[in-house]
Amino acid sequence: MIRFVLKRLLSILPTLLIVATVAFVMMRFVPGGPFDQERAVPAEVERALRAKYHLDDPLAKQYGDWLWALVSRGDLGPAFKYPNRTVNEIIALSLPISMQLGVLAMIFALLVGVPLGIVGAVRQNTWKDTAAMATAMVGVSIPRFVLAPLMILIFSLTLFWFPVARWETWRHMVLPVVCAGLPMAAYLARLTRGGMLEVIRSDFVRTARAKGLSERRVILRHALRGGMLPVVSYLGPGFSHLLVGSLVVEKIFNIPGMGRYFVEAAMNRDYNLVLGVMLVYGVLLMVFNALVDVAYAFIDPRVELG
Repeated sequence: MIRFVLKRLLSILPTLLIVATVAFVMMRFVPGGPFDQERAVPAEVERALRAKYHLDDPLAKQYGDWLWALVSRGDLGPAFKYPNRTVNEIIALSLPISMQLGVLAMIFALLVGVPLGIVGAVRQNTWKDTAAMATAMVGVSIPRFVLAPLMILIFSLTLFWFPVARWETWRHMVLPVVCAGLPMAAYLARLTRGGMLEVIRSDFVRTARAKGLSERRVILRHALRGGMLPVVSYLGPGFSHLLVGSLVVEKIFNIPGMGRYFVEAAMNRDYNLVLGVMLVYGVLLMVFNALVDVAYAFIDPRVELG
């Protein structure tokens, strides 16, 4: 297992190099630049700024200098739109907030989605199954950019239960967490139901029932472990998708996480900040996928790590 984990971690490096190279080239060919504004900057000022940040160097030299600074010092460079701040500093401040939002939204999704899926599978073709899957369908169908304003309108501006924005107390966290986690909870409910239905019809479950075990014990101890395999396999990319999907949530709720900075950096053509955030998301995606593979082997003994 240690060999497998090390192999997966080492495979991250060439993948990140490819992602960084493609993103670097694409960002440089996007129309506009980091110093374009509504009011045109004087040509002398723009030339001075481009010289200060070495944007007037050949593209190959820019890439080589950026890559060497990243590999040798872990330096992602300055943030063009945030004077006197580096990309490393912005990520160090915003990543913990995005991770906190992602973890809380994941916990919410698991606590809501898995029980809904279990109920739908155990009570198949009953009103409970219909209600659970109808709820899941609604959760999957409503995008976050529609759900967030609706929740603000109802729970903040009408009922005054929760604040509209920011990320300070637990009351500030409720709406963003629910908004980020609800679509994933709906998807997990459908995955859990499908996995449980497949396992419930298995021979070992029928054998457990024939032994006289209670239905609760059959479901929780025997069927649930196998039924959770599709959920576990989805958690890695699902959590990464949750972090990326929280871009909209962070922007709408004015949360100072990486997603908000990424959106602003993309709009402002802040090359270094966009590249830094993309690399962080890439690392998280590949690390979570490796962890899911290990967890999958623990849950299903038929799976061998290799």
